[in-house]
Amino acid sequence: MKKLLFVFIIVTSLATAQKQDITLNEIWNGTFSTERMNSLNSMDGDFYSLLNFDRASRSTTVDKYSYATLEKVETIVNSKDLSEIAFFESYDFNNDETKLLLGVETEPIYRRSSLGIFYVYDIASKKLQLIDEEKIQEPTFSPDSKKVAYAKNNNIYIKNLETNEVLQITSDGKKNFIINGICDWVYEEEFSFVRAFDWSADSKNIAFLRFDETEVPEFSMQLTGNNLYPTQQVFKYPKAGEKNAIVTLHLYNLESTNTSKITLDNYEYIPRIKWTNDANFLSVITLNRHQNNLNLYFINATDNSTKVVLNETDKAYIDVHDNLTFLNDNSFIWTSEKDGFNHIYHYSKAGKLINQITKGTWEVTNFYGINEKSKTVYYQSVEDGSINRTVYSIKLNGKNKQRLTNASGTNSASFSKNLNYFINTFTDVNTPAVYTLHNSKGKQLKEILNNNKLLKKLENYNLSKKEFFTIKTENGEFNAWMLKPSNFDANKKYPLFMTQYSGPGSQSVSNTWNSANDYWFQHLAQQGYIIVCVDGRGTGFKGADFKKSTYLNLVKYETIDQIDAAKELAKRSYIDENEIGIWGWSFGGHMSTNCLLKGNDVFKMAIAVAPVTSWRFYDTVYTERFLRTPQENPAGYDENSPINYADMLKGKFLLVHGSGDDNVHVQNTMRLSNALIAANKPFNQAIYPDRTHGIYRGKNTRLHLYNKMTIFIKKNLGN
Repeated sequence: MKKLLFVFIIVTSLATAQKQDITLNEIWNGTFSTERMNSLNSMDGDFYSLLNFDRASRSTTVDKYSYATLEKVETIVNSKDLSEIAFFESYDFNNDETKLLLGVETEPIYRRSSLGIFYVYDIASKKLQLIDEEKIQEPTFSPDSKKVAYAKNNNIYIKNLETNEVLQITSDGKKNFIINGICDWVYEEEFSFVRAFDWSADSKNIAFLRFDETEVPEFSMQLTGNNLYPTQQVFKYPKAGEKNAIVTLHLYNLESTNTSKITLDNYEYIPRIKWTNDANFLSVITLNRHQNNLNLYFINATDNSTKVVLNETDKAYIDVHDNLTFLNDNSFIWTSEKDGFNHIYHYSKAGKLINQITKGTWEVTNFYGINEKSKTVYYQSVEDGSINRTVYSIKLNGKNKQRLTNASGTNSASFSKNLNYFINTFTDVNTPAVYTLHNSKGKQLKEILNNNKLLKKLENYNLSKKEFFTIKTENGEFNAWMLKPSNFDANKKYPLFMTQYSGPGSQSVSNTWNSANDYWFQHLAQQGYIIVCVDGRGTGFKGADFKKSTYLNLVKYETIDQIDAAKELAKRSYIDENEIGIWGWSFGGHMSTNCLLKGNDVFKMAIAVAPVTSWRFYDTVYTERFLRTPQENPAGYDENSPINYADMLKGKFLLVHGSGDDNVHVQNTMRLSNALIAANKPFNQAIYPDRTHGIYRGKNTRLHLYNKMTIFIKKNLGN
């Protein structure tokens, strides 16, 4: 018996030994990439389209598929048949799906914006029509498909597709002064949209925003480039407490060719414009500068009269969303946190509350749409636990709720335009993406794609299981996960490396499959580290009070929660209380810096990548939403800025930034560096030339960064 046991132990040990460790090269060369479905575009009827690229012929196609069978029905356009272009990079249909906008030579500007050359493709005639010889932004079909509106050089143009004539409807556009129809930097980044113009349903009016940036301070970045002399990128960037662009609403009437300025009550921001189903009425959302007083207006385009149909206030702030949906009678769906949790509401066209559709101490996380014929609303929520996502349906009157996806984990639905079908993407901590087809009742009809090949490949690696748990401190109970080394021995002590983001409304602890960073954490676990992530106060999906508890004191309570969590973890027998490190990126970089300084008796080392180091350096919209202005709340800014307590540094510190970061400027890192130098505190620094906030462009950039961080961890934690 003893001999058999001995043989078993040897065999088991050999099996473990034969498994390989994850290398950094593998993480960043695509070894662990998941198979994904191309982003689909739902079409009329039970059909969808995909943009496909043929590597052999270097051509692109737009192909039409059936939801019912998932089979290709036809190829709508193939670039091989087009003499003018070799391939295209994007496509958009007109309303009746008889024409396409095809984009080529795409050139990124900021996070969401880009320039490109665009053509109109007529499906029946198979002919291309160039919209403009220069690169343009946001071309958009009129609802009657006779025209295309677009932006160029800060002005708005209309191309008549029947006559080929181009009409310029604004003429005062000028870089760094006036923008018409396209958002400025801060609106694009913080309100998450680029196109600031919209067609009325009858194609007779265009509503647009005009940004007067004249008095917004300029920010300049030196770009190293490849030439003899570096260049400068200069753009308008309103830092907290500074002047924003003056944003005004205008209506252009195509019949009269007149432009009207619409007068609205006191406001600072216009974060959304959208025509209702009634061609005469435009909806407009405004916010005050504190972003805690929101008005939803209906504008009558016949006489430019305005009416507030919904007003919402909050003691802290109101998040802007894209869930405003108009029904055939112009009543509308709206989501709000006004009862303490994000839920779905139904209002009449006059703004009278008809009913609250969803209720409970849980959050709606996505509104998918409403089938008016069956009076059924489709949504995603955290009813199955705040780290999970599940798809549901419910009647418009708030009754007959049905769960449409069964597995606990992260379910995300992509519905057909008519809401008869949806493709569900499911992942959990043990399952890479699985795509399945369902009908509107939730019945699974077919598995489309899975990642079983990846799972099979991963059987050859030493992987640690991610364990979910909650950690309790004197300030609350928080979601967390832990990775232990695969050869974990409870009788040993291990160094602890904490990861977090911690930003308002964010979530880092979720029941979903690995990101690239998760593989990095697996790599570190293989080196003998325990990795833990904790979502403290201020993070999302646990109600408005939890999320907004950090209001006016951004990163103060979040820092306390990470320090307290580290202390609680250090009580565990297998964690070395003297060997605790932390890292983060962006907001998380601010947090890791704060933790190392304010928790200098807890944390031995920290890495901060692209960190904010003073909220005085960040933009108005984001920062003032949580802190108000520096003039109103100087303590909220300065008491939580590591620049002001750099002398508290005791541990080892690596500070990383991209010099071309238009979002969190490298100024943050340079000012903290100066403070550390003045305090005579040694630290390590790495500047990635011309890299933006994501530090990813250029050969081996990410690999270089993660090599650097891994070496720093190994040198300064657990040794």
